[in-house]
Amino acid sequence: MAYQEPPKEVMDAQAISKKRLLERKQKLNTKNIPLNEKEAEEKEKHAKLIGQLKAAEARNRLRVMRLRYQANRAQEISHLIACQPVALKAVRLQALVPPHAEIKEKGDLLDKFSRQRVEALLKDVHGLLTNRVN
Repeated sequence: MAYQEPPKEVMDAQAISKKRLLERKQKLNTKNIPLNEKEAEEKEKHAKLIGQLKAAEARNRLRVMRLRYQANRAQEISHLIACQPVALKAVRLQALVPPHAEIKEKGDLLDKFSRQRVEALLKDVHGLLTNRVN
């Protein structure tokens, strides 16, 4: 059977698929005609803009998911606190696991003198300020 001619239906199907492949190749070749410089620049700008939009959408989705998670977490913790049988246990749980994370602004922890001392130590490449000689 390997050396026999295939049936007519098979040969017709092969011819049709070859024809389709050639047409598709021609379409791709016509689409990939080199663009002039202005069109290429516009296409690049458009692709860059699309990328920026996708990145902004992804950031927004992450922000929404983070907010949803924080709200669900706070609601669960509040529910746990409310379900405590004794008020003392509820207060303890609330003190240990606050429903909302407190964001504290950490200001400058160094005063002016300490900051100058740290900057001097950082600028000291040879270690003259920290090395002790007996």
